[in-house]
Amino acid sequence: MAAPQQYAVDSDPPSPFPEGWYFLATSRQVRKAELLQLTWMGEDIVVWYDDDGRVCVAEAYCPHLGSYLGPDAGGRLCDGRLVCPFHGFEFDASGQCVATPFAPPPRSARLRTFETQEICGMIFAWWGLGGREPQWRLPAEEPDQAGWSNIEIRTLRFPGHPQETSENSVDLAHLQYVHGYDDVNGDYPIVVDGPYMESRFDFKSRRKIARILNVEVDVSARAQIYGLGYSCVEVREHGVGMDVRLWILATPIDGELIDLSIVNQVKEIRSPNNSGRALRLLPTRWRAPLANRFVINMQRTDVLQDVVIWSRKRHRRRPRLCRSDGEIMSFRAYCSQFYSQQEEVLQLPREPVRSAELA
Repeated sequence: MAAPQQYAVDSDPPSPFPEGWYFLATSRQVRKAELLQLTWMGEDIVVWYDDDGRVCVAEAYCPHLGSYLGPDAGGRLCDGRLVCPFHGFEFDASGQCVATPFAPPPRSARLRTFETQEICGMIFAWWGLGGREPQWRLPAEEPDQAGWSNIEIRTLRFPGHPQETSENSVDLAHLQYVHGYDDVNGDYPIVVDGPYMESRFDFKSRRKIARILNVEVDVSARAQIYGLGYSCVEVREHGVGMDVRLWILATPIDGELIDLSIVNQVKEIRSPNNSGRALRLLPTRWRAPLANRFVINMQRTDVLQDVVIWSRKRHRRRPRLCRSDGEIMSFRAYCSQFYSQQEEVLQLPREPVRSAELA
């Protein structure tokens, strides 16, 4: 009777809400909506900008009598302040109630807010274990935008977990088996510094454009990961001579579903290499947007292949690994810092595992 219990422990997933920074929306989306309502990290929240350009991410329920503050229930903005649809309490970007229609605002009436950080027009908010303050930051210096195309975002929602999607950054064996990449090389050490992790890999692939033209893609990639919600991959495609930025942003929604947002950006291609000689026929300003469309389509194909697996897989706390699995256990040891200490912490083996011990 012990075997089923052990099986259950081995397959129990980690907490659906690891600590870290998670993507919400672009600043353009928030400004267009004026008041944006979302479910994020199991919370109903509202997002808006005040008249001074400060963004606020706050719980979506009024501390007065609990009214929902989203626009679906009549929540609105007035002079950059959030107005409750039930009794007209007004809240500023710090979450403090600053006015009511009939009496002085109570000092204790305050919305719970979440600390934010913006990168390239993308808004992230901090989720702390037990509500604690940010323990670390995303990159403070934004990537240079001179000569780069506008960012393009595609979001997929499916049952999943941000640790599972992030694990792809070190699971190089799947690149060949699932996506058909050739000459996959991950012979680079993983760098871990607190919440920061960096991995590098190379691969080649043959892709078809418009179902007619075969193009060989020769890629070197450097993934910079900050927790389980933010990964920025710098890609150099050698055949064309193209530089790409790829953000992979996994955001838990309700404990079961996640949003996976893929953000692409391509640098201006002034002198295409031989593989990109067709681009020489186009004006320079058209090359990067056109190349970005190709990258988006390539990424969409790969991600859809992964989603089929992610949305149906079962987490294994103690996977039976083989030698080609590389740094998966190093990655899981890195991940343990984003969970409560009550959760099981996966430690690296003290001694090298012999081949006879591998399943």
